[in-house]
Amino acid sequence: MSPAQAQVALDIAQRHGIVDLLARVLAGRGVTADKAPGFLDPTIKALMPDPRSITDVEAAAERIASAIHNRERVAIFGDYDVDGASSSALLARYLRHFDIEAQIYIPDRIHEGYGPNPEAMRELAAAASLIVTVDCGTNSAEAFSAIAGTGVDIVVLDHHQVGGPLPEVAAVVNPNRDDDLSGLGHLCAAGIVFMTLVEVSRQLRGRGVSRLPDLLSMLDLVALGTVCDVVPLVGLNRALVAKGLVAARHLGNPGLSALARVSAIGEPLNPFHLGFLIGPRINAGGRIGNAALGSMALVEDDANRAGEIAAELDRLNRERQAIETEMVAEARAEADRDMAGSAPPAVVLTSSTRWHPGIVGLIAARLKEHTRRPAFAVSFNASGKGTGSGRSIPGFDLGRLVRAAVDEGILVKGGGHAMAAGITVDRSRLGDLRDFFDERASGAVTSLIDSETQAIDGALTARGVNTGLIEEIGKAGPFGSGNPEPVFVLPNHRVASSAVVGNGHLKLRLQAEDRSAVDAIAFRAVDSDLGQFLSGLGGRPAHVAGTLSVNHWNGRQTPQMRIVDAAAPV
Repeated sequence: MSPAQAQVALDIAQRHGIVDLLARVLAGRGVTADKAPGFLDPTIKALMPDPRSITDVEAAAERIASAIHNRERVAIFGDYDVDGASSSALLARYLRHFDIEAQIYIPDRIHEGYGPNPEAMRELAAAASLIVTVDCGTNSAEAFSAIAGTGVDIVVLDHHQVGGPLPEVAAVVNPNRDDDLSGLGHLCAAGIVFMTLVEVSRQLRGRGVSRLPDLLSMLDLVALGTVCDVVPLVGLNRALVAKGLVAARHLGNPGLSALARVSAIGEPLNPFHLGFLIGPRINAGGRIGNAALGSMALVEDDANRAGEIAAELDRLNRERQAIETEMVAEARAEADRDMAGSAPPAVVLTSSTRWHPGIVGLIAARLKEHTRRPAFAVSFNASGKGTGSGRSIPGFDLGRLVRAAVDEGILVKGGGHAMAAGITVDRSRLGDLRDFFDERASGAVTSLIDSETQAIDGALTARGVNTGLIEEIGKAGPFGSGNPEPVFVLPNHRVASSAVVGNGHLKLRLQAEDRSAVDAIAFRAVDSDLGQFLSGLGGRPAHVAGTLSVNHWNGRQTPQMRIVDAAAPV
């Protein structure tokens, strides 16, 4: 922390009476003393702009409001990930308030791929007069042309980057349009749907409708989509997640409640639970099972039926984990061979004919963690067409790189956003794609890796780690992309005990020089450099860095560190 930041932290602590460590966290995030109260209590009222600032939102809301007023049949076409499921369920629940049971269509990841397709559009056009696409549709002009002239209207509610001319439909609500000046490009699709529905409610109120849905009670779905889509938790997103967690903890959504139970979450829901426990179970349906199961769970009102769907998603998730373990090991071996060469690739690109196409996104995520650079995993079918997924590192726009590869004719198709992207590539162009990635990304990725450091928010000892302090630090949340969990270092602590638990996790007991101790865990660390370093300390002290949380187990609450890095004292 710089001297200037230290002075700001002192000012925050003295003016607002908060603990020094929390003040240091705020100062490290650029929060001033004047802005501290608002940062610690992000509210929808303070942070939400007029939805009409988003291009086309009035037209979209007017068309949806008319469908409600005229009792029309509505179909929802959503993406197969958590954001798509959350967005679909949010819109469907809003319409259900007016006794309109919308048909939700989630495409099969393997057989249909991402986004609307002509066959699905024709099927929905035969059953509805309004089709609303959520978390997709911006780049689907060709698919929409299949129902041109049928009289069926299409409204697009999306947030993905634009890859060509916008489709000619009733409305395209996407803050990443070139002509959108709202500054809300960081919202996920669930956030876009929420903003649109706020405007729908305003218009319905203008039509004399007084019995409107309680949108704030549905913020649990917005929080779920926002966290799982890894969009930056800044500005309005922080408020949506903060207030969405309040709604989620009431467990008013039977599907979300059931998913929390099968995930064995025995404490108030937080972003970690949404992103790493509930989210993967919803995604499991789209990866290796029925892609519609996630949205079905979130829109279900019957607790028993919601429980059945959640149990099936939990089963699929266990199956997915088993498949993933084998595939990741193979991908890591390929990546390690590439990295060992004289010129390591700027973007890791692995492929196989044996990988399940629904798991490639998870492989890419693990490769990104392993290599600390953007990574893709591609599954090729018998005809030589590959379906791939990529994950990026902070600061590198993967969606832009993929769109450039499409423009060059190297990819059959592709798209996404800064942190994640999907591609379709012919096997014959895989070498060209590698060369293109290296040519376009080498300088930027190298610069990001060379400048990578582990930021530390403060130092303390095991004796200072307690549940009260952790609750105070939590006031700077919700934490996630754009507002990472504070990282603290425990200097000169020894590993008093260690054990391998779960799927390759390392559970430790860290002891300070005064013999005070704290529990710690390093996730998926057994075979990593971090895990080998910790296991090989042999009683020697080390500086251990990580985030702090409260572990709830058997009615007890104990502090715990989630280790992210460690180093020997110099």
